[in-house]
Amino acid sequence: MQRPCRITFVFISLFLVSSYGEETGNKVTNIGAIIDVDSRIGKEEKTALEIAVQSFNNDVSNNHNLSLYIQNSTRDPLLAATAGSRARVPVLSFAAPALITPSRWPFLVTMANGDFEQMKCIAATISSSNWKRVVVIYEDDAFGGDSGKLALLSEALRDVGSEIEYRLVLPPFSSVSNPNEVVQDELIKLFNVQSRVYIVLQSSLPMTIHLFEKAKEIGLVGRDSAWIITDTISNYFDSFNSSVISSMQGILGIKTYYDEGTNLYKTFYPQFRRTFRDENPEEDNFQPSINALRAYDSIRIVKQAMDSDENSPDSLLKNILSSNFTGLSGEIHFQQGKLSHDPILRIVNVIGRSYNELDFWLPGIGFSKNIGYVGNKSADFTGTVIWPDGSKLVPKGWAMPTNKKPMTIGVPARTAFEKFVKVDDGKHPGQKKYDGFCIELFYEVLTVLDYDLIYQFDPHNGTYDELVHKVYNKTYDAAVGDITILANRTTLVEFTQPYAASGLSMIVPVKPESSAWMFLKPFTTKMWFVTGSILIYTMFIVWFLEHQSNPDFRGPWNNQIGTVFWFAFSSIFFAHREKIYSNLTRVVVVVWLFVALILTSSYTASLTSMLTVQRLEPTVTDIEWLKRSNVKIGCDGDSFVRTYLEDVLKFKSYNIENVSSEYNYEGEFKSNHIAAAFLEVPYGKVFLNHYCKKFTTTAPTYTFGGLGFIFQKGSPIARDFSRAILKLSEDGTLISLEQKWFAPSPECSADVTEESKTNSLSIHSFWGLFLISVATSTVCLLLFLAYSLKRYWHHEEENNAGTLSLVDESVWNKAMRVAKCIYKGKVCVRGEVSAAPRVPVIYKWSSQTRDYDRSSSHISMGNHEVKSQTESEIGIQLQAHN
Repeated sequence: MQRPCRITFVFISLFLVSSYGEETGNKVTNIGAIIDVDSRIGKEEKTALEIAVQSFNNDVSNNHNLSLYIQNSTRDPLLAATAGSRARVPVLSFAAPALITPSRWPFLVTMANGDFEQMKCIAATISSSNWKRVVVIYEDDAFGGDSGKLALLSEALRDVGSEIEYRLVLPPFSSVSNPNEVVQDELIKLFNVQSRVYIVLQSSLPMTIHLFEKAKEIGLVGRDSAWIITDTISNYFDSFNSSVISSMQGILGIKTYYDEGTNLYKTFYPQFRRTFRDENPEEDNFQPSINALRAYDSIRIVKQAMDSDENSPDSLLKNILSSNFTGLSGEIHFQQGKLSHDPILRIVNVIGRSYNELDFWLPGIGFSKNIGYVGNKSADFTGTVIWPDGSKLVPKGWAMPTNKKPMTIGVPARTAFEKFVKVDDGKHPGQKKYDGFCIELFYEVLTVLDYDLIYQFDPHNGTYDELVHKVYNKTYDAAVGDITILANRTTLVEFTQPYAASGLSMIVPVKPESSAWMFLKPFTTKMWFVTGSILIYTMFIVWFLEHQSNPDFRGPWNNQIGTVFWFAFSSIFFAHREKIYSNLTRVVVVVWLFVALILTSSYTASLTSMLTVQRLEPTVTDIEWLKRSNVKIGCDGDSFVRTYLEDVLKFKSYNIENVSSEYNYEGEFKSNHIAAAFLEVPYGKVFLNHYCKKFTTTAPTYTFGGLGFIFQKGSPIARDFSRAILKLSEDGTLISLEQKWFAPSPECSADVTEESKTNSLSIHSFWGLFLISVATSTVCLLLFLAYSLKRYWHHEEENNAGTLSLVDESVWNKAMRVAKCIYKGKVCVRGEVSAAPRVPVIYKWSSQTRDYDRSSSHISMGNHEVKSQTESEIGIQLQAHN
């Protein structure tokens, strides 16, 4: 005789407790099932267990005979698990594995899948719909309410940039005497929550029915709302009757997928349908749930575990954990006391009297249109959903304003610059009039939205930080005004796309710019240096080309230098009187005169602009000087600027004066009460548009995030406003508004801005002109040198023809003779200087014109001197030959 063994099966509301007994010749295993026999779920699982036991007993090869006993669960699902651990009896559970720990219940085996992938699926659905805040609902039952799902969901939502705004915990249904009243009282609390995205993590079937009936009745299931339920509810969609389904129209559910095409399922389903219909004729749906399939698979686990010859509790538990087969519910394989694989999930949408199956969720992959086709995966949920209001448009998931409850928008009532926001008293008592750039931009945004936004303004008398906190604590739904986007504020509220750039600039008085050296400013220092260098180089070329043949450039050195410089400076003004003989010189001078024309014209224009346009310079240019001098500065005390000046720029608080209005700054400056004012860039532009003649901006600009409107965290309206602002910016509407509200005053509109002031001309504007001048002068010089050398060597050949040199001449003497030839136009012949033929120089490279004021006697005398000189040279040569 063998010792009896026991096996316990634990389901969410279904428990199986087995005992092991004997009959003569055979082992008889009595399996007791503790079931909530009044529930539809319990009936399904009971039918599946009966079919599995019958199939097991019909197998002639079995040494065991199973006998099933059903008892009521009394809604205490952990009782059997605890008792099984104490008695060292293996327990199979359908409870959530997040709560099942092997150390606490070592004999507990989990037949349910983990919730990690399901929570990732829900978070991905939230992300694809751009919902930033959700409400979580669950029933506080014996499993601990959320069964560990809440922590997994919170983590998954954080990964996609969303968060849980509110948790609604319903009391256990068994403890409620009037469920309708209790559920309604709890649901009414949700009207104080902005989010309209509801996630039901876990709920019993009776509580689920009351939950959705009351939610639909009070208007929480409808326009702008979205409901998502986990598999603890949606796995039993097939078990709900038509009245329950009608209250769940448009919700999304996550179901555990199982294959209906296997041979095992095709055999099981007709048996289940027939048996369930016979036992429950009042039911109108005969589709088995996933837990019914798991109940069937659990009997197979028991059968395989009992086939072993060892029947001790430890060996029986070991055999159960070593199960490895594919059953009706999918793959059965345990690891660390629970199913090792993550199931494929199916997103379904309740429509009509049933539901539509949408996308799949593949573990580790994401959304997919088909199973097994990884290539069809998608980062976003792509299924077409019919939402609770019957629309295919994704709900806002937010409490949208209505006529009964319009959106309350805070507006700054005290502003330093009224062109941005201005609040005045209306025509009637208590009525307010709102105007300004920000208000008009708000109106323009409303025309772009694809829905009507019902709102009401409320003036805020306080600082901008206080206004932000009023949106944060939900006193206001939003705020419209010139609100600066700061990092610490983004943690509290949702900002729209910035509609204007922002930063911190320093405004100081200006004084006229004056200098005794103003005449030098048209050109930069480098420009002056390069111009002078090219002038000297060009004049050297002119002198070199002219000094041989032009008497104006000959004589003592001091006369030559004076003549050259006189010619250089007088040529700039086209006042030179010296005649030019050489054609090469004429080329050089023509190019230089063109350069001089351009330079003088540019200089004149630049200097004229500098003298006629008022040039202002700031009185203060350095923030450090302000701090060292211990002078006072002004700012808008209602903004963040004062705190920034103290904490970041390190100004002493007693040196910072609050200036309440833009019209007070001028007086503060005139009275020398402040030496500088720190304004945000948009305000600084408005101020300078009016006081451009008296003040200017200086010092580096400290950049911030811009100006924007604010909404509560997670508000989809902020996203719609951002899109509208971008559209207004792209179509030019935003620029038109800026021109309308911030146009400069008449005296400033014609003024020259800092960017348009005349700057000194640099070499970058003239390097091409200088290059042409230098190149021309250099080429003419090289041509002159080439001709002079050619003439010299030709003269040498004529003088030495038919004779032999008695004494070798040194290289130095030859070089000197060549240099003298080039400089003086004369040839040295062995220690003497012989005049080189000058006529070719004059007539080949010079023009044929002469000075008509010279007398003919001078010409005759010149010819006589040339003739005598030539005869003398011939005599010297004859003597040398003799």
